[in-house]
Amino acid sequence: MSKIDWSPLCELIGAHQKVLLSCHVRPDADALGSELALAGFLRQLGKEVRIINPSVQPKGMDFLVGEHEVRHVGDGVATEDFEWAEIHIILDTSAWSQLPGLANFYRKTKSRKVIIDHHVSSDSLGADEFKDVTSPATGCLIFDLGQALNCKLTPEIATFLYAAIATDTGWFRFPSTTAYTMQIISELIRAGAEPHRIYENLYEQNNLPQLKLMGRVLGKVQSDFDGLLAYTVVTCEDFSATGTTPVDTEGLVNYCLTLAGTQAAFIAVEQRSRQVKVSFRCRTDWDVSKIAESFGGGGHRQASGAMLNGPLSSAVTKVLGKFREMFETSENSRV
Repeated sequence: MSKIDWSPLCELIGAHQKVLLSCHVRPDADALGSELALAGFLRQLGKEVRIINPSVQPKGMDFLVGEHEVRHVGDGVATEDFEWAEIHIILDTSAWSQLPGLANFYRKTKSRKVIIDHHVSSDSLGADEFKDVTSPATGCLIFDLGQALNCKLTPEIATFLYAAIATDTGWFRFPSTTAYTMQIISELIRAGAEPHRIYENLYEQNNLPQLKLMGRVLGKVQSDFDGLLAYTVVTCEDFSATGTTPVDTEGLVNYCLTLAGTQAAFIAVEQRSRQVKVSFRCRTDWDVSKIAESFGGGGHRQASGAMLNGPLSSAVTKVLGKFREMFETSENSRV
């Protein structure tokens, strides 16, 4: 089980009726699945629940949302929507940089603020934190919270949590996966989660433009630092040529890490604003969260991200410099 004492949050939930849930920008399956699962638990308790996120979810997450209402900033959301809440729970992040647009609403309202997260990177959001950085996914924390609230695992909630945990553990291949993680997964399958359907919905729904983008991006993979690092870039021209958007690059960085001998990887994605979104990955002996944090980003030791100012070539040069420092520091420590 997680290291969190859920009793204060259970008491807080028990004493209030209106709960607003939010997660980080560009929500992944852990963020969105955790939100939807928690919403399901809270509704079992008779609570009124709304979900408002900083941005719309990627299309690949639509199967999770289904008929549920998940709003986002810019979709007619107003201050009143946030003032409505007695409790505002942020899931899967504790960083201001991950709450663009939503942060201003969050700061102004008088609702009780709560964070449920498993990331190392953290800002002071003025909230009660329920955080376990050893947990492999926020979905695991929501599973534990659901048990603490004496809620039922329905097939739908089990599906939400399975998607959350499976994706954030790399389908159980990351070192963060423990025996307890698999105990949770067993419970979710017993409750009605169907792994083959969840995988199909998450990873086998590419369209032709996405596959063409993948070909262009993988065709630009480069290796550096004697094979320790593999990386690639995506330009606005790539998106125009293939009819895709930055959302369609999700997961492509992981292919870089499949190169034999590679210990770390990154993908630099040029945005329409000409800023550059960089996603970092590495194996267990390394820590890319420090590199992400040096650029104002954050995340996990093995999976992090940051937004850099452009142009793309300049951003890549800066990132390569940080990787050089990381590898050289490690080499010197072994001398």
